[in-house]
Amino acid sequence: MQAIKHLFTLGAIVLGTLTASAQQEWLKLSLEARVDYQRETIDGKQNLDNSGFKGRYINLLLSGDIGHGFSYAYRQRLNKDQSFFAATDWLYLTYTTPNKRWALSAGKQVVGVGGYEYDIAPIDCYFYSEYCSNIGCYQFGASVTHTLKSGRDSFMAQVTESPFRGEDSEEMYAYNLMWMGRHEWFQTLYSLNAMECMPGEYIYYIALGNRFDLDGVVIDLDLMNRATNDQPFFFRNCSVMGQVKVDVGPYVKLLAKATYDVNHTSTVGDFCVAPGTELTRLSGAVEVYPIKGKRDVRLHAAYGYTFGAADRELNTLQDKQSMIDIGLTWRINLVPFPWKKQ
Repeated sequence: MQAIKHLFTLGAIVLGTLTASAQQEWLKLSLEARVDYQRETIDGKQNLDNSGFKGRYINLLLSGDIGHGFSYAYRQRLNKDQSFFAATDWLYLTYTTPNKRWALSAGKQVVGVGGYEYDIAPIDCYFYSEYCSNIGCYQFGASVTHTLKSGRDSFMAQVTESPFRGEDSEEMYAYNLMWMGRHEWFQTLYSLNAMECMPGEYIYYIALGNRFDLDGVVIDLDLMNRATNDQPFFFRNCSVMGQVKVDVGPYVKLLAKATYDVNHTSTVGDFCVAPGTELTRLSGAVEVYPIKGKRDVRLHAAYGYTFGAADRELNTLQDKQSMIDIGLTWRINLVPFPWKKQ
């Protein structure tokens, strides 16, 4: 009921905006949803709490160009049992200079961590790694982005609230540097991150996201290393995520994915991959798009299996965890064309 109330409220705001300022700004408004049937077993025993039909996502997306270099973006999850702002993925205002070389943004943003698994919209992901299952990637903050003259490389510096900050805890921040590269068949999402995991104590990331787009075959390979001040930096606490997507004609896409998370440290500070973890998840999926030339309706069937060392209380993924997921996703343009400024 709470989500429905929010939907009506947002609808009233949008209608008011259309009535009052349809000729003053560009507006793009859409709704997306995903409904799944899933069945999870752990060591052969069905997990009833995570089995059955699930309304996974209902998202409202709003964006537009206000004018004079200002634009906005907003995504609200309507099915999350949280406070309104906690269920807001992003809500930020951006100013872009006339030459498109500099952009300043402020509001609730995606925390600038590299990697393509981290970057994908949750509605489009079936199985996450242990790291991405636990990171709170939407936080309030500000960023500045510089795009080189070629337009192929952008560099962002960002300060946000730390993903590890609790609602009632002290101020904690994350400092992020990110490179977003686009070079024909090769793309990058690289970052250096320093995040407060406890007040005054930091965990540091090197995250290297690589994408190879090879004419109908897309390969993603993410490498992430994490360390706190009092542990060896390389390879003791890290994650590797890889995915291959293959288009099979205009209607079908195949996906194969593997993730590996390990934390061989005893240091408290990584709240995404707990000490003692060593987990591998293998998964595959088939996607079917029944409307030729459009990706607004999608059917999927996916299967994932996880194995390795895990703590039942600390880890999201578990040893001998099996998941079948079958679902339907659709996207609707509520405003099918932009309202152009006169």
